[in-house]
Amino acid sequence: MERKLAAILYADVAGYSRLTGADEEGTHRALGACLDALTEAIPKQRGRVCHTAGDALLAEFASVTGALKCAIETQRQFATRNADIPKDNRLQFRMGVNLGEVIVDRGEVYGDGVNVAARLESLAQPGGICISGRVFEQVTGKLDVGYAYLGQRFVKNIKTPINVYRVLLDPADAGRIVTPRNAYGALRQRWLVAAAFMIVVALAGGGLWWSRPWAPQFEPASIERMAHPLPDKPSIAVLPFTNMSDDPSQEYFADGMTEDLITDLSKISGLFVIARNSTFAYKGTSLDVRRAAEELGVRYVLEGSVRRVGDQVRINAQLIDATTGGHLWAERYDGSLNNVFALQDKVTRKIVTVLAVQLTSGEQEQFALRQTENAEAYDVFLKGWDQYLRQTPEGFRDAITYFEKAVELDPNYARAYAALAATYWQVQKRRWHAKLGYGSVHYPLFKAEEFLEKSKWQPTALSHQVAAAMFSQEGRHTEAIAEGGKAIGVDPNDADSYVALAGALSLAGNPEEALQLVKKAMRLNPHFPPFYLYELGLAQFGIGEFQQAAASLEKATTLNSEDRWSYRLLIATYGHLGRKADAERIFEVIEKNWRGYDPISIRAIAYWYPFKEAVDRERLATGLRKANVPD
Repeated sequence: MERKLAAILYADVAGYSRLTGADEEGTHRALGACLDALTEAIPKQRGRVCHTAGDALLAEFASVTGALKCAIETQRQFATRNADIPKDNRLQFRMGVNLGEVIVDRGEVYGDGVNVAARLESLAQPGGICISGRVFEQVTGKLDVGYAYLGQRFVKNIKTPINVYRVLLDPADAGRIVTPRNAYGALRQRWLVAAAFMIVVALAGGGLWWSRPWAPQFEPASIERMAHPLPDKPSIAVLPFTNMSDDPSQEYFADGMTEDLITDLSKISGLFVIARNSTFAYKGTSLDVRRAAEELGVRYVLEGSVRRVGDQVRINAQLIDATTGGHLWAERYDGSLNNVFALQDKVTRKIVTVLAVQLTSGEQEQFALRQTENAEAYDVFLKGWDQYLRQTPEGFRDAITYFEKAVELDPNYARAYAALAATYWQVQKRRWHAKLGYGSVHYPLFKAEEFLEKSKWQPTALSHQVAAAMFSQEGRHTEAIAEGGKAIGVDPNDADSYVALAGALSLAGNPEEALQLVKKAMRLNPHFPPFYLYELGLAQFGIGEFQQAAASLEKATTLNSEDRWSYRLLIATYGHLGRKADAERIFEVIEKNWRGYDPISIRAIAYWYPFKEAVDRERLATGLRKANVPD
């Protein structure tokens, strides 16, 4: 068989099956027109069509420049054709161009040169072109385009990593070369060393799914199908790490490690980090990185596993670019429980380096800052946090026990004090004092204040959130707003911080700004908890959007039947809408479930909504009055 060096162009339609399902005839006509344009353009650049199959086309060229020029011209032509077509209906090609050795047999071409071109095509965006490093070396400065280096990628059935570049088709980018801070040579060397190491591990019997970045790629996530537009900064979701320990009871440790990585990353202002509540929605499900990326609206996904045997810990992690299906980095970290924080730092720093994110001086300091150096206290804290997140009376009781043990082991553990304050504050808000065996209704409030004070020597986003809520309830609006702002300052990606500030602003007479903050929180936390809907309804109520407020509050009470704040505000909302029968239904719910704790009167209900402005207090009272609530 003949072998030769050839420039290969591989083109395929993005989302062809979806387009055909929506409009079979229209898609077929559009495909025919595009294939005609391609087959006309290829010979003009001294190329020939080798093969077509459905929506895919393979061509070889005598020169690399000719192959890429053909791809550029046709993609620009197709972009012009698609300009007036709705995004969901556009027929867009992805193209890959490679220079490599091929086998020629009966007019067809085969081999790695073709396979690499096909893999490059799968890494391209719809309407885009990806090229190999060998192509880049040959065409630099010869065409009116720019290039962005995407790093080295392991792809299906190719043993060594490929240097991948994205072609920047905008004429304004002509001559521009975008390269990450990590140098090409150093990156290549690290990947080769890592690849060799992982192959040895796999041959030794220790290879797991996370240690095989050359495993088959998944279909890339579609930017057009994403539930939310991609942010203007690197966006990442950390999926729940798998517990690889033989002991299922170590699940709390794997979850805690995942959450701490989210917390560490979320403190970096140059990143957009999805909240824990949303990523943990995928826990226990069949992992689908593409679906998670599209639903959460992120480009990068971090996944991995944690194995703990006694005091020994192993963390395996890999970072994936969901829009290309490429693995950017995969690594294993081993150590003891005593240096678990150093392991976490290594993972976080690696992500920051790979994504080329600049850290501020304050963020640099955050890496060196740890709430405790006591590994046992940290382990106990994670057990308590696992119980706290269950949001049940029994969970709170166990959480308090664990948190108290943590501060006993480390009396300076500010994070544990903040968690105690948060737990007691939730008990106070929900009137669960009797369920936890407290004789006084005010006891949880006293304990929350006590532990909040102890947490102040090293404040966390959580401690500021609790302080904001407590100040708001006391009508100390200026202090509440200040605490909400500090929470965001400590952790600019903590969605709960934005909700805490929103609640303070709504009660202080600024519902317009509160509404925007809640929406931002929902973007950071797409699978948000029900109390976000209460704050959304409160802001909507404050600007007189009663229909929207009713919808938000109704959904909140459906998701959480214990949400007294939403129920009370819903009565006033129904009053403004003239829905007295619906208000009566809520009276019955309150009378049945919370008799003695929630008397139905304007004065009693107004206690829970300490509005600063008279107009807001009157809006609440008027709505309650229209719903036949007595003074």
